This record gives sequence, structure tokens and C-alpha cells, in this order.
Amino acid sequence: MGMLHPMATVYETLRADIVAAMKARDRDLALALRTMDAAIQRAAMDASKPIDDPLAVATIRRAVKNLTDARAEFERGGRADLATANTAEIGFLAKYLPAGLDAAKLETLIAEAIATTGAASKKEMGKVIGVLKQHPDASLIDFGAVSKLIQAKLP
Repeated sequence: MGMLHPMATVYETLRADIVAAMKARDRDLALALRTMDAAIQRAAMDASKPIDDPLAVATIRRAVKNLTDARAEFERGGRADLATANTAEIGFLAKYLPAGLDAAKLETLIAEAIATTGAASKKEMGKVIGVLKQHPDASLIDFGAVSKLIQAKLP
């Protein structure tokens, strides 16, 4: 399960994994993947676009971020049961995300974007992110993490 077929899209793999989870009677996995399937379909409808890898990956990444934020809230609220459930769901979804860019490549992209925009302060961070969003590897960039790196580089 979860093995990427050579030419299958992220979404096709997710759909195949839903069927496999149902056959295996893995209720938690099937529910998590079905929920993600619905979210991807909704995102495609909202954007009036067909489902492709960038859309699927962006939707899954957003879900993982929301689950991660919620998990922190559950931990603060002493709800270890819910935090554990979120950790499991993040694990189910993370395998559909491409491995992020390695730190060195990311540093290079950020440095290039800052140089391209001439950004001189944190106020101009938006310009730098704008340039990164146009980059061919944009789908591999975790913009939440990148904004912290950019902030660290700009006065």
C-alpha cells in the first residue's frame, strides 16, 4: 500500500490506497484518505481546475499543516488521544507529499530570490515569497518553513 506506481499521479495513488484500505478493513486509514479525497475534489471545484499533482500536493500539505496545528492545540489541552489520532493521520498523508528540497538547495533558492528582488528588510518578504512561488520547484517548497528562513536573512 502507498507504493507510488511509476506513472500514477498522487491522486490516483491516493484513490487506489482508499480501495486497498477498505479491503483491509483499515477504518482509520480509509477515513483519513476519503476525507483527503473529498478535500482535493473540493479544491479542484473551487479553483475550476482538473485535479493534478500540484493541486493534490498543495491540498494535502494544507491538511497536514492544519492537523499539525490542531495537534499542538490538543497537546496543550491535555487531549493526548486526539493528538495521537492526528499524528497517525499526518503519517497517512505525509507519504503523498514529495520529499521537500534539501536544506542546501532551499538556502540557495532563498538567496537567489532575495538577490532577484533586492529585498532589504522583512517588509519586503512578500516579494521574495512571490519569486519562490514562480520557481519550477515551488510544489516542493514548504512556504511555512521558508518564511521563517527568509525572516532570519532579512533585517
